[in-house]
Amino acid sequence: MPTAPHPQSTDELYQALQENRRRAYGRARTVTAEELVDAAEQFEEPAPLVRALLELQEAYTYGSEPRKSPVVFARLLTLFDEQPDVFDERLRHTLFWRFKWVANALRALPEIPLASLRQWLTEMRDRYEKAGLGLQPYYGQAYQLAAHTGEDTDLAYELWAGRARTRLSDCEACEICERALHHLAAGDDERALRTWEPVLAGKESCQEEPARSFSYALLPLLRTGRTDEARELHLAGYRGCRRNPSMSGEVGRHLEFCALTGNEARGLELLAENRSLFDEVDSPREQFDFLTGVEVLLRRVELLGHGELPATGFAGRTWTVTGLRAEVRERADDLAARFDARNGTTAHTDRRGARLDRAPLLDALELTLRTRTLDDVAPAAPVTAPTTRTAPAVPESLPELIVRARELDEQGHPDARACWARLRTLVAARDYTHPDDPAVGPLARLCADLLDDEAGRAREKDEFADAAALHEEAAGLYDDAGQPGHAAVARACALLATAELPAQGTDDSAGAQGTDTAPGGGADTARTEGADAAGAKRADDTRAQSTGGAEAKAAALTAAHASLVRLHEETPGLTPRQEARLLRLRATALGMRLQTSGDEEHIAPVLAEVDLLHTFATRHDIDAQIAGALLLRATTYAMSGDLPAALTETDGALDRLKAHGPAWHLPRALALRGRLQLGLQNAQAAYADLAEGLRLAADWPADTVDTSRLHSELAGACLHLGRPDEALRHLTRSAELDLRGGSRFDAYCTYSNAAQLSLDLGRVEDCIALLDSLLAEPDVAAGKPDDRLVAQLRLTRARALHAGDDLKAATAEFVALAAESAGWDDDPGSHAMIAAETAVLLGESGEFGRAREAADQALAAHAEDPRHEQLSNCLRELARLQAERQGPEGLAGARAFLADAGRIADEARAAGYEVRGRPLDAALAYEHGRVNAYAGEYEDALTALEEALALLGEPGAEQEHAGEWAECVRLAGAVEGIYLERTAPALARLDAAVSRLTALGHTGETEPLTALAARLRDEE
Repeated sequence: MPTAPHPQSTDELYQALQENRRRAYGRARTVTAEELVDAAEQFEEPAPLVRALLELQEAYTYGSEPRKSPVVFARLLTLFDEQPDVFDERLRHTLFWRFKWVANALRALPEIPLASLRQWLTEMRDRYEKAGLGLQPYYGQAYQLAAHTGEDTDLAYELWAGRARTRLSDCEACEICERALHHLAAGDDERALRTWEPVLAGKESCQEEPARSFSYALLPLLRTGRTDEARELHLAGYRGCRRNPSMSGEVGRHLEFCALTGNEARGLELLAENRSLFDEVDSPREQFDFLTGVEVLLRRVELLGHGELPATGFAGRTWTVTGLRAEVRERADDLAARFDARNGTTAHTDRRGARLDRAPLLDALELTLRTRTLDDVAPAAPVTAPTTRTAPAVPESLPELIVRARELDEQGHPDARACWARLRTLVAARDYTHPDDPAVGPLARLCADLLDDEAGRAREKDEFADAAALHEEAAGLYDDAGQPGHAAVARACALLATAELPAQGTDDSAGAQGTDTAPGGGADTARTEGADAAGAKRADDTRAQSTGGAEAKAAALTAAHASLVRLHEETPGLTPRQEARLLRLRATALGMRLQTSGDEEHIAPVLAEVDLLHTFATRHDIDAQIAGALLLRATTYAMSGDLPAALTETDGALDRLKAHGPAWHLPRALALRGRLQLGLQNAQAAYADLAEGLRLAADWPADTVDTSRLHSELAGACLHLGRPDEALRHLTRSAELDLRGGSRFDAYCTYSNAAQLSLDLGRVEDCIALLDSLLAEPDVAAGKPDDRLVAQLRLTRARALHAGDDLKAATAEFVALAAESAGWDDDPGSHAMIAAETAVLLGESGEFGRAREAADQALAAHAEDPRHEQLSNCLRELARLQAERQGPEGLAGARAFLADAGRIADEARAAGYEVRGRPLDAALAYEHGRVNAYAGEYEDALTALEEALALLGEPGAEQEHAGEWAECVRLAGAVEGIYLERTAPALARLDAAVSRLTALGHTGETEPLTALAARLRDEE
């Protein structure tokens, strides 16, 4: 299928070739290159065909199709022999360079006889000698053949490495890698790493380097104790080779590295990301390296007892780890045998065996911010507690188990759930026989108990409709069993769950206060004290809740409270615990209404209901409800904004819990106090409370306390205390707990925050690796989560790629995001921001035509939803880039960007917009000065800089303003003294500025001014 219009002229052909070079290597680029060769053959002159064939050979080489590369080169060589004048100096250089490509391709094909490989090297030598070219490149290829076969490597190495480099030698980075690999094969890790140093340090690079060297250096770094460096190179190196057919061997070595460092789960994740390599790699040598790395990983997973895990493998069937390993082993063994048969050695079998026999080098090395185990990636992985807790003892006797479950449930004890889970399994069995025991009661009551427990679980997942239906069903069974009190409580829970349903036509995600879900009134506090005005995490509580939705929900809660009061009053024969439950639900309904509405008039009714609950629970000595009342009172004060009062109440609740229990409420009470301390700006106290809450939470089942939220709030405390790395660990732990618990949206939001924090900390590769892992999640890849959330993840990744100097990948992602966000009719401001950032990256890439188009999109969106400061910054940067890159030729385009920035500044001023950074007018005047200076318009530049200084005003004590002023003076002095050659006024300007800044104590800002003044005096 054609991928591009058929060129009708050589100019069109050259343009098409240039466009194809922008594509990533792979089938799309290769197919287009093949079509362009066909198109080039229509022209009489041979030069277009030569260029098209060179592009095709490159596509085959880097698309891992070594069988086709020599065929194309044979055509080129024939053209060179027949029409050498067609090849200018650059084409001739390229032709002789690519003799090495053919030698490499032939080595990769075991069906090519060894004699043919040597014959090709002889051809290369003869051609080089005839052309008067140095033979170091030939000896380099001879050494690589020796290293490939495993024979006479030392002699071949000396013949190559001892010769001086020529213009046709491999690049420095590639030769460094070959020398290092020679030392590595000799078992000298330290010498290999010393040789690699320029590449590992980023001083030498090429198209394949440093990614190739990184992959080989990983294990030597581990063996020499340089684990941190190995981790960094894994993250950066894997990104440079993933999904690249011509670097599938490097991918295999990264998989091996994961297997040998306790990161088998990450290895399986990376394997899934590179699923295309099983079928796209046509190079047997690359297949051999890749499959051996895959087998190292799969073998390790199988040894750890996870052979049944699903694995990504060859297309056409589903695979388990065990099944895929058997297939991979057979294919890799066959490839090793074929290479050894061709070479007449056992080198490939020996090397493969050595890799497979390696023992793990580390039990565990934390490679990414998202550290997971094989248990985590297993289907339906259970949510586990942060630390090991002994499972509760469950009675063996069925009657005892039922009685025990009800006793624990009445107390609100977390271990009740283990009993209910066991009973649910027993009752579901076909041979279940219900005990004929008065203490147990009829089967209907047990079924009602199980439904009520299931309803509580649904409520915790915000599945309010399901919870309401289950509670109603339970109530009916309780009636059948002659338990009117339990039926009343179940109906009360159904009323509250129904009130929490989003109003029709709204997107109400609120529900932080929560409902009373545990029959004993204990576990219900998990959410009732969740609301606070202390500035802690409430993203899911307030997201997308419109004013209309809030009003509707508040009305529903008012009606639910009235119904609860009637139900309470009309139900006779309630036990004290049942009555306390109903009082608790009444207070909870009004607390949720207060949180939803924020209406001050709703405060007093909540406190009145809480007082009723507290008085009743105290009279009947119901500890769980006493503690619940105290915590409800504290959260009510918090929601009303009275944090000191809330803190006092929480202190009282904690004292009560420590003295009388129940102990499982302590982690939540400490979490509440921690949130309040954060709201009161006491981060140290908040940290202590939250950390203690997290420690105590480990004593109870994982679903007893919202451990994820504790980690999230600890992250906030750590940030306040200036401990960002610890904050990052808590954020990722919080997100992983949410993910494993099924709260995927919350998990992705938290991960997004963690990614941004890692980027802010300069941990660029950590950020990219985390986001790559998230974006590879099946539901994200399938587009199931919120599209804006996924866009945010991609946006942060694009910014990280930019920060990591991968301009090409960053620009491609920004362009895609700008196209998608153009359809966000409900959020044009975000599109304006994304389009503006896209324009800047296109400008950095030198594509100012496309940058202008993106900037126009941003301006159009800005007109609907203004983003004055951000858009002004981007337009000024675009102007600077165009003037700097294009000089006088780019001045008109740069001035057009500045004119747009000027209009935005005028709009901002008219709208009364207050900027956070530099004043827009001063920044614009400075940029006019810089742009004109780049374009050689020095008088205009000086005039603009004088205006900028006037707008900035004289510096004061503020260091940031002093720095901006000093930079403006420096540039004005440079324009005036160097380019306009007015040394005396320039020196006077600089000396006065130095005196002014020195008097204000800004000595650091004077250094560039002093240096410029010294230069001007030297040139006088």
